[in-house]
Amino acid sequence: MANLSQTEWTEQLNADDNAVILDVRTEAEVAEKKIPNSINIDIYKGQGFVYQVEELDKSKNYYVYCRSGARSAQACNIMNQLGFDNTYNLLGGILEWTGDVE
Repeated sequence: MANLSQTEWTEQLNADDNAVILDVRTEAEVAEKKIPNSINIDIYKGQGFVYQVEELDKSKNYYVYCRSGARSAQACNIMNQLGFDNTYNLLGGILEWTGDVE
């Protein structure tokens, strides 16, 4: 897992043809606003989160975010344990996000 600043995360994401944006917040949080083209798997679902993540393509690069960066760091660690090699945590989460939102 790599912890990236907002600028680093955005620049790397924009240059990555193999990127997937993963939002690990709750559905209620996602309904307020989200980063465009992100997929949502709620980390609070516990084992359900693990099951859903295990169905993802491990060859992709995952750019993970939450509200502030804590849950996404935890998600990256879980994903690394499950065999995902490339996970990037957004420091500051969507609270500090200045890019586009839906």
